[in-house]
Amino acid sequence: MNLTLNRSSSLKSSLLLIAPFFLWGTAMVAMKGVLSQTTPFFMAGIRIVPAGILVLLVAWWLKRPQPQGMKAWLWISLFALLDGAMFQGFLAAGLTETGAGLGSVIIDSQPLIVALLSCWLFSEIIGFWGWIGLGFGIFGISLIGLPKQWFDDLFYSQTISITFNGLDLLNSGELLMLLASLSMAAGTVCIRYVSRYSDPVVATGWHMILGGMPLFFISGIWESNQWTNINLHGWLSLGYSTIFGSAIAYGIFFYLASKGNLTSLSSLTFLTPVFALSFGNLFLNEVLTSWQWIGVSLTLISIYLINQREIIAKQLRYLRLKFLFLSKEH
Repeated sequence: MNLTLNRSSSLKSSLLLIAPFFLWGTAMVAMKGVLSQTTPFFMAGIRIVPAGILVLLVAWWLKRPQPQGMKAWLWISLFALLDGAMFQGFLAAGLTETGAGLGSVIIDSQPLIVALLSCWLFSEIIGFWGWIGLGFGIFGISLIGLPKQWFDDLFYSQTISITFNGLDLLNSGELLMLLASLSMAAGTVCIRYVSRYSDPVVATGWHMILGGMPLFFISGIWESNQWTNINLHGWLSLGYSTIFGSAIAYGIFFYLASKGNLTSLSSLTFLTPVFALSFGNLFLNEVLTSWQWIGVSLTLISIYLINQREIIAKQLRYLRLKFLFLSKEH
């Protein structure tokens, strides 16, 4: 009976860990699908401000305490700037120039940045297998997101001729997606400091509202016809991105980030492009190449290595000691 309960609890914990990345990946597809009907900064604002209100309503229902003091609001404001305004703004603007899958791939290179910052600021131990896992992850998402021709030239051609063919990383949405990745990484690290002065769920709600206001301000100045062309399907897509891709996903993620190991949690972000590509293929006809399937496999290996790095190191240490002991006996 206890074994059944433990397995059920373990399954629920695993689903809770994976949920934000599934929701983010599918939300990327929903956002890309509705961009032809709206404008990027309006979409970014409508994604997070209503979501922030929902999170605060849930926090009020759960009787979680509101932020108190200047330090709490200063950290929430910084959190709002990094993960609210900057991340969502760069993400929405970048999506206008990239596919949902490719955009998700570039953003989800941020676990490496989080790992480095966590090692420096919080003394989190990455270890040999953690670094190997991060390497697999970066290589995996590169195979998923970079042009197939690059890898064909690298592995099959006698002469390597890598050209951008209009996909100039410095003059397209890819740079904006990279900036979104850096902003998200900084926001992920920032939540540790925010949670010292404020409840993480409440802070998540406020950072969405405060971060969304500049996006609406920019939209009001530079954009027009933000909602006049949105049909019912478009509003449903925005609703999904707001409720599931923001309110639920960010609430879970930043609650977990405030409690657990940032390197391990952030490594699961590698799952987001897997979900984005899979559902992009299903709904937007974004087709996976053979290189991308290899990238998906490496991504899953990466997540396993990072999250099991301590166990792997202990098992190898045990096997080495056992081998040495047996060698001495003989």
